Amino acid sequence: MLRKLFIAIITVNSFVFSSAQEASVQIDSTLVPKSEDNDSAPKQALSVTGSADFYYKYDFAKTRGNNFTSFTNSHNSFALGMASVKFEHKSDKVGAVLDLGFGPRASEFSYNDNGILQAVKQLYITYSPADWIKFTAGTWATHVGYELLDPQLNRNYSMSYMFTNGPFSHTGIKADITKGKSGFMLGVSNATDFRTPPDGQINKKFLLAQYSLAATDNIKLYFNYVGGKAPDTSKVNQFDLVATAKINDMFNIGFNGTVNSSQSWDGVKNSESKSWWGSALYLNVDPKSWFGLTLRTEYFNDKNHLKFMMAPAGCDMFATTLSANFKAGGFIFIPEFRLDNASEVIFADKAGAGKKSASNFLLAAVYSF
Repeated sequence: MLRKLFIAIITVNSFVFSSAQEASVQIDSTLVPKSEDNDSAPKQALSVTGSADFYYKYDFAKTRGNNFTSFTNSHNSFALGMASVKFEHKSDKVGAVLDLGFGPRASEFSYNDNGILQAVKQLYITYSPADWIKFTAGTWATHVGYELLDPQLNRNYSMSYMFTNGPFSHTGIKADITKGKSGFMLGVSNATDFRTPPDGQINKKFLLAQYSLAATDNIKLYFNYVGGKAPDTSKVNQFDLVATAKINDMFNIGFNGTVNSSQSWDGVKNSESKSWWGSALYLNVDPKSWFGLTLRTEYFNDKNHLKFMMAPAGCDMFATTLSANFKAGGFIFIPEFRLDNASEVIFADKAGAGKKSASNFLLAAVYSF
């Protein structure tokens, strides 16, 4: 199936490029149609971007069982991340995006899908009737949280507990409105992370919302919401805050705080609301254009025993990650050390005995174009 998909993509691109060869010029790898009056002609552009990543991880307890976050579930082995290719076409008012990913990272991201759908990270169409408004329909990555699926867009290679516990993506429709320094988004989608709802759940929808504010040129705030009735009939509400601040050319800070509350279904009614929440601070320093450091400190609270099911009761986590970024063009080399401390015994030592902490080291290579 994948082979047929690639053949179809190559065939379509070959036809587009060959048909446009005499009528186009290439500027920064983007095709811009020529015309006698280029200012009055509709402008179209096709861009192709992508990435690939690879890593090695060593757990100091010599086990892969100490990992409870996304994408780095290995020990003392070389491992593939994801190969991505993103096709984006734009005209004056209409655009389309096909974003594909192949590998373990993409499969974990699309965990509710099977077959070729697991390769679809994003697939959506946009329409902008005016500069201040844009409509989007399809599947897109969530607006919730600080960290992103594509590794070149993060400074830490391993993921936070907040990212791991979602949401990952939404399938539906949304509208984005920009007014001055403020932005508004409102949308409706299937249940979180479901491209195709399970049988019997087709009428359940989630509400999506975001308010963004560029307080200054260097300070930006994002207030996010997602909520609705999940396929297991529980009611879910998640509120999320992302803030970024640029101190100067060398220092910048990121913050993410989120709280998720749910009411499980007991067969008759939804029970009392229980929640998990977390917060993370990202301290970034870039003494050179080719070198940077990021310290991520995260606190994740699961006192209501919703996420760390291996613990006998509620548990909270404090995780510290230090990552270096060595850059050369589109290439990033990331050495990273991570230490996780839990309030309960959920990790294991070298002998297999339970313990409250775990540490690991990894090396990651990421290339993007």
